[in-house]
Amino acid sequence: MRLKPGALLRFYSLCGILVQVAATKSKARGSQGQFPLTQNVTVVEGGTANLTCRVDQNDNTSLQWSNPAQQTLYFDDKKALRDNRIELVRASWHELSISVSDVSLSDEGQYTCSLFTMPVKTSKAFLTVLGVPEKPQITGFTSPVMEGERMQLTCKTSGSKPAADIRWFKNDKEVKDVKYLKEEDEVRKTFTVSSTLDFLADRSDDGAVVSCRVDHESLNSTPQIAMQVLEIHYTPLVKIISSNSWPEEGQSIVLTCESKGKPVPEPVLWTKDGGELPDPERMVVNGRVLSISFLNKTDNGTYRCEAKNPIGRNSTEYVLIVHDPNGLTQTGPDHALIGGIVAVVVFVTLCSIILLGRYLARHKGTYLTNEAKGAEDAPDADTAIINAEGSQVNAEEKKEYFI
Repeated sequence: MRLKPGALLRFYSLCGILVQVAATKSKARGSQGQFPLTQNVTVVEGGTANLTCRVDQNDNTSLQWSNPAQQTLYFDDKKALRDNRIELVRASWHELSISVSDVSLSDEGQYTCSLFTMPVKTSKAFLTVLGVPEKPQITGFTSPVMEGERMQLTCKTSGSKPAADIRWFKNDKEVKDVKYLKEEDEVRKTFTVSSTLDFLADRSDDGAVVSCRVDHESLNSTPQIAMQVLEIHYTPLVKIISSNSWPEEGQSIVLTCESKGKPVPEPVLWTKDGGELPDPERMVVNGRVLSISFLNKTDNGTYRCEAKNPIGRNSTEYVLIVHDPNGLTQTGPDHALIGGIVAVVVFVTLCSIILLGRYLARHKGTYLTNEAKGAEDAPDADTAIINAEGSQVNAEEKKEYFI
């Protein structure tokens, strides 16, 4: 069967229409199946925020950005809100990007990207604005501070969002035992943070550097720091140093009085045995140094060095013993120890002899020699002697005694 030319043309036209309708429906289904893609943004106050909305497939469908108050910022490439801080970065069928410069805390909130399909599809992007903390300040320090007084130093910073963190350091060593307080500004939604360092002043703290460090995510790992150098006043600390550990007669000795205090101590005062130095010609004081020449036994004694400042006074002593250079130096055994041991041995020996004598005295007795035993049937030795000799008088002469 052959078709007429007119019928064939109509057939081709009908096929073209069907293809166009199918393609239009396919594009519509592709556009309707897409959702705009956005990302949350965090920016420091005063910085620039970039908001980007993307669509992978889009059939000439418009994109729009709106602020948290649902005001249109940009519709495709057309600016809708009169705000010089808001600018177009890129506009196409697949992307709408805008920037907001000089961001303030009031710009924080939820922004909306809309894809105008049927129905309209949206995606949210939350803009977080970080409040930068102000440079911290340390208060509560009055100079100078007396040793033993209580010190309370306070570090304070405002404008942080979220609340900043405060840390204390003394000569680069962190101090943990501190008080921390934060207060929120209801209007700006920022925080004022303060921390207090409480301690007793000690002379070891004089010249120490106390620092307060503020850490916050808006500072890009570069903390803000406030520093205070401590000045502590304290009474002098005194020490005597000798130039000769074994001074002998005829030699010289130099005694140096080291005194450390704040304010700096006045010139030191040297005394001997509670009084003035007895021989100014040989005992010369030059500042903190006492020099004694041609030492002799009369120089033996206790030398005192005293230092004072407006806070108080302190002193220390040195006992000087001048040795005889001709004296024998005992390098052998300790004779005193040996003499003591010998005395103990003699004493123990004498005690043993006395005890033995007393024991033998208590056991004193008699015995008879074999010459005068007498008869074996005698009841005792005396009877045997009497029986043998026939006389008791001679019996006493036959006895032998032992001690």
